[in-house]
Amino acid sequence: MHIYFCGSIRGGRQDVEVYQRIVRKLQTYGKVLTEHVSHAEVSEKGEDAALDGDKAIHDRDVEWLASSDVIVAEVTQPSLGVGYELGRAVAMNKRILCLFRPSSGRALSAMIRGADCRAEGSVFKVLDYTEEEVEGILEKYFGELTKN
Repeated sequence: MHIYFCGSIRGGRQDVEVYQRIVRKLQTYGKVLTEHVSHAEVSEKGEDAALDGDKAIHDRDVEWLASSDVIVAEVTQPSLGVGYELGRAVAMNKRILCLFRPSSGRALSAMIRGADCRAEGSVFKVLDYTEEEVEGILEKYFGELTKN
């Protein structure tokens, strides 16, 4: 299974330790195409110094999105890039799980929360979580995903 993980880079790296925890768990379910999002050495400036710039990052990431089986996004830290990735994933009819920590004191965008129609078999899910329960939430989600 190919998994595309979304997390904030240029929007802020405050949650990188949470991203690491999520990516470690995701790696038990398949190949995480975007594990670099969880790397502590990636700063808010991003990774463009190592590549051919923003266009190369965009094109590579859209290609990875297209080849992924499921998208998991940590959406607590607001990020234009994550929102863009989610919009593209919706247009590609990908399975999407968004994870949000209410304890952050932030309010999740209505465009993200409102996309979860709560219908059985919905491909877009938003789940609130605490750091302590994130592995269990992922186990349940991927357990249900592999049944279908």
